Amino acid sequence: MGITLQDEKIIERWSMLIEGGQGQAEQVYQDTERYIKESKAPGINIERTKVRPSWLKGLFGNERSYMMVTNDALGDYRMFIGARDYGDNLDIQWYLTCEPGFFKKRLSSILTSGASDKALCLSLDLFKQQDLNAYATVVHHCLLKAIDKLMLGAGQDSSKIDRKSKGFLGIS
Repeated sequence: MGITLQDEKIIERWSMLIEGGQGQAEQVYQDTERYIKESKAPGINIERTKVRPSWLKGLFGNERSYMMVTNDALGDYRMFIGARDYGDNLDIQWYLTCEPGFFKKRLSSILTSGASDKALCLSLDLFKQQDLNAYATVVHHCLLKAIDKLMLGAGQDSSKIDRKSKGFLGIS
C-alpha cells in the first residue's frame, strides 16, 4: 500500500543529479539506510514505500518508490528520499514534509479562521525545533555519505555537490 501526499506540506527539500549514475538507486537506498542505522540517532524508523501525488493518480499507476524516514518524537514530520533513473543520470532528492493529525489540523484551522490547517504543525518549541533539525541533518548527512561513496566509485568529484537544503532549516 502506498502513501498519498496531496495534503502534506513540503517544508524542506534537497536534490541533485548524478551524471552517468543510472542503475544505482538501490545502492543509494541501501547505503543510506545502513548509515542511518549506524548513526544510532534515537527514534528513527525507515521503510520503503510507494508514493503518489493523489489517490486518483495512484489508481492509474502514477507512483514512485521512496524511502520514508520518520522519528518517533516528531510524528507530524516525515522525510521521503527518492532515487530514480533519469535518462543516463540518477535523480536523487529528499523532502521533509509536515502533515498534522486530524485533531491538530482541525484546531489549526479553527485558530487561523480556516487560513491554515498546518499552523500548529509548524509551531515548534525550542526542543522540538532542535530535534527536528538534528533528525533531518542526520538523514541528510547519511544520504550525502551514500552519494559520496557512489561518486567516488565512479571516479567523480563529489566536492562540487551543493549540500545545503532549501527551506527554513537550511541544512548543510
